[in-house]
Amino acid sequence: MGLTIGVDLGGTKVAAAVVDEEGRIHARTRQSTPATGADATIGAILGAVRELREQHPDVEAVCVAAPGFIDEQRATVLFLTNLGGWRHRPLKHELEQALGLPVVIENDANAAAWGEAHFGAGRGETEVVCVTVGTGIGGGIILGGQLFRGRFGVAAEVGHYRVEPNGRPCGCGNRGCWEQYTSGNALVREARWRAAEDRPGAALLLSYGDGSPEGVEGLHVTDAARKGDPVAIASFESVGRWLGQGLADLAAILDPACFVIGGGVSEAGDLLLEPARRTYAEVLTGRAYRPLAQIRQATLGNDAGVVGAADLARV
Repeated sequence: MGLTIGVDLGGTKVAAAVVDEEGRIHARTRQSTPATGADATIGAILGAVRELREQHPDVEAVCVAAPGFIDEQRATVLFLTNLGGWRHRPLKHELEQALGLPVVIENDANAAAWGEAHFGAGRGETEVVCVTVGTGIGGGIILGGQLFRGRFGVAAEVGHYRVEPNGRPCGCGNRGCWEQYTSGNALVREARWRAAEDRPGAALLLSYGDGSPEGVEGLHVTDAARKGDPVAIASFESVGRWLGQGLADLAAILDPACFVIGGGVSEAGDLLLEPARRTYAEVLTGRAYRPLAQIRQATLGNDAGVVGAADLARV
């Protein structure tokens, strides 16, 4: 199969691209996700695909990567976590009827994982676990070179395995989920708490916002940490340790060749990954007697979703 279109549906944007079999992007488009419900969002998806088909009429298939639960047939959106009005929506059928092209639906973290495994930081490996550290945590698992979706299509929701049974409340309804301790939200929470406890040490960090701990945002923490702010660095240290602990637990179950860490928080690089690697090596079960999986930073950035989705349209 030649050119395909990958669509990455997010809470704020609909990104789409025409991609070839080598993972190269030939055209792209992006627009805001409508705030008026599922029908309007489907209209935005159709608009993006049609715009790209005008430039590349030889496109052969489409894959839409969506942030939520997709059924095992890659056809029905069961539930989208950050977009209202999506419940058991037969999105594949609707889009195929409108476009006259083969369409598959995939979880967005799965698509990003597939992109990184085939064209990015996991290339050449057949056992890869991708963890997307953004506002929350997403995951994708490649085993034996195949995307592992589980029996019902909703595997790899790694952000919601519980690391503290009576811990922080999570939007999923449980308490103590991993993403409450290592994510963009967790980083901001940690930095605000530390800044409130040590305002002199957080002087640089606090200067980025309105001077109050409540004014600290994620980008402030990253920039301040890069410039040596001790509170910002300590915040990354805490979040990185939680990341390493969770990766060690996943390795005990899945034994991958490597972990690929993507998402917006991963752009901080070693500020996040060094404490994660150190903790992983310290707590991995049987660590003295087994190889350590590599922990790599993702390389495709924001393109991972559209590149992975476009390739999954061929699978």
